[in-house]
Amino acid sequence: MDIYRHDDSFRCKGYPVIAGIDEAGRGPIAGPVVAAAVILPSVLRIDGLRDSKKVPEKERTFLFWEILVSAVDIGVGMIDNVEIDRINILQATMNAMKYAMEDLTMTPDALIVDAVTIPETTIKQFSIVKADAKSAAVAAASIIAKYVRDMIMLHFDGIYPQYNFKKHKGYCTKEHMDKISQHGPCALHRKSFKQVMTTELPFPLS
Repeated sequence: MDIYRHDDSFRCKGYPVIAGIDEAGRGPIAGPVVAAAVILPSVLRIDGLRDSKKVPEKERTFLFWEILVSAVDIGVGMIDNVEIDRINILQATMNAMKYAMEDLTMTPDALIVDAVTIPETTIKQFSIVKADAKSAAVAAASIIAKYVRDMIMLHFDGIYPQYNFKKHKGYCTKEHMDKISQHGPCALHRKSFKQVMTTELPFPLS
């Protein structure tokens, strides 16, 4: 079943307005986790729409704008690294998804969510593993979330150029770990993550 037929099958089951929800940023050791909720027109077909992790950056930018001008509704939610450290990344992810859902201007009949369950909502939801590879709405949400988060990390690269966030976007690459070892963590790092906590630093981490 292709990603559009997948969503059509839910519409045929009595959920005409479907919001796909996905996140970007659970894995990095710096920066926020960003979630998006997207409602697509039932007749819309966007060439190349798929899981954002499988889309090269230039094509992802193109798809972002295609979704932005074509979607019925889009909501975005974000949890910063300070809150992630306070409540843990899983809870932060679910909260970001909840905020994205609440940012929609219309109420969907059902939510298709990638892998987790959104707390405190009465809207019918379906948690599907790897939903970003199965549902068009979730794939669109993954593109929006990934693009928005990448733009946030590019902004922070200008504030903290010594970490080269524009290249690795806060993920745990060797270069990133070397930068932390050299400069210590900055205000953007998730200090509860073991990769940051256990890195040999040039000075004690307060």
